[in-house]
Amino acid sequence: MATRVFNIFCSLILLVIFSIPLLLIIVAVRLTSKGPAIHWSKRIGKDNVIFLMPKFRTMRIDTPQVATHLLSSSGKAENYITPVGSFLRKTSLDELPQIWSVLVGDMNLVGPRPALFNQDDLKELRTQCGVHTLTPGVTGWAQINGRDEIAIPEKVKLDKEYLDHRSFLFDLKILFLTAYKVIVREDVSH
Repeated sequence: MATRVFNIFCSLILLVIFSIPLLLIIVAVRLTSKGPAIHWSKRIGKDNVIFLMPKFRTMRIDTPQVATHLLSSSGKAENYITPVGSFLRKTSLDELPQIWSVLVGDMNLVGPRPALFNQDDLKELRTQCGVHTLTPGVTGWAQINGRDEIAIPEKVKLDKEYLDHRSFLFDLKILFLTAYKVIVREDVSH
């Protein structure tokens, strides 16, 4: 209950703080590419239930629905990125609409990053470790320890560490480290 109250309180404050940047990004995305400013991505939530997670659209509307690192490994990611997409990703501003998912309870500020609906390997490993019982987060322990640069088994190991050591202070540490890494652009590869 305390986590939910904290998430609502913080998301309302963040919406106020970022209201002008949110509007500016919406305009920038709409002016530089066809399609909506927000992309609603099918993600795996708590107990493996699919939910729609909003992000600012950084890719063209004809981009395949696969994890970004899979597009990057094939050398095709740059073919799909929008004119402002690279900037939004490098600064993590594309993640701002997820404040909505926190506000409505689909996500927490901290938890394992929600897998894409078709990342069956990640879903299976998380389920085996009990991580699927957690509400996904905007940021998480695995996120600050390598993001998409770490292999799926390592990511799940870090998610399990989070499950085993969850606490309010641990969440605050993760939030602080996330802010630091975004500011210094550490582990931000796309």
